[in-house]
Amino acid sequence: MITIDGSFGEGGGQILRSSLALSAITGTPVRIENIRAKRPKPGLQRQHLVSVQAAARICNGRLDGAELQSRTIELHPQAVTAGEYHFKIGSAGSCSLVLQTVIPPLLLADGPSRVVIEGGTHNPLAPPFDYLRDSFLPQLRAIGAEVDIQLERHGFFPAGGGRLVAQIQPLRAPKPLDLRERGKQIRRQADAWVANLPYDIAVREAATVKSKLHWAADEVRAHSLDGCDGPGNYVTVTVAHANVTEVATAFGALRVSAEQVAGRAAQMMRRWLEADAPVGEHLADQLLVPLAIAAGGSFRTVVPSEHTTTNAAIIARFLGERITLTEQAADDWLVTVRGRSDG
Repeated sequence: MITIDGSFGEGGGQILRSSLALSAITGTPVRIENIRAKRPKPGLQRQHLVSVQAAARICNGRLDGAELQSRTIELHPQAVTAGEYHFKIGSAGSCSLVLQTVIPPLLLADGPSRVVIEGGTHNPLAPPFDYLRDSFLPQLRAIGAEVDIQLERHGFFPAGGGRLVAQIQPLRAPKPLDLRERGKQIRRQADAWVANLPYDIAVREAATVKSKLHWAADEVRAHSLDGCDGPGNYVTVTVAHANVTEVATAFGALRVSAEQVAGRAAQMMRRWLEADAPVGEHLADQLLVPLAIAAGGSFRTVVPSEHTTTNAAIIARFLGERITLTEQAADDWLVTVRGRSDG
């Protein structure tokens, strides 16, 4: 059994999710202590508990300590099994984070899987559906993984009520990733969305992004969503290049103006545009496990976050040292990942 200290490094939920996925993949029992020790509300919150339960279900594993607020759990995995899975978070907890727990093991299963997750699809501090679809999943396809997702209903904090569906095919012929250049820019757009809020909020946000990034009027759009359980507001700024797509997202909040929300999204995108490296901070973190369990590869990124360095350390506990981070210039790092096929 591997014991993981959840207070290590970034001390949050990423340690839990990566450990669960790698335990299921390798068949190695894992004990995770001090779960989310560095968060304001440590221990398992609703979305983390569902991630634990989901990991156990797809590998027919035995769980100990899986309850709300728990700070220690054990997973004793068996074989990962493809199939139909349905997970209800029961709150606005992130569907995306639960999905990212089960994707890597199910890529190595013996057949296709369909995963339905209900909860929050657009949450602060978690990758929204748009990011998974436009930024993360295209890179999985680049390494030979076929994962498709559909958004059936938006779910915002605090009401939740969202629903996404993922189709995951087994990874038959993994390919190494080589993502050192962005390639030619092919598309850019900004979208402002509101649900059960005045449409004018989205209009003001779109206008703010247009002004701050000096984009054309047809590159920004405002939208009003129907059928949501509660109010919600977010802005996405998307820039697609031939080899990579970056999605910057900011969420509305009480006593935060539409202009401030849109300004944050524009600022995040401006930082990525001004950097030369193709892979942004969040994508760098999320690529590590898929590359380590497949054919590996390399990519250039901005200064690695603590999430990234912590994730690399967790991977090493299960698979051995596989990740090298090399600074090449200011805000330009080369990340090299040795795949499982490399021994």
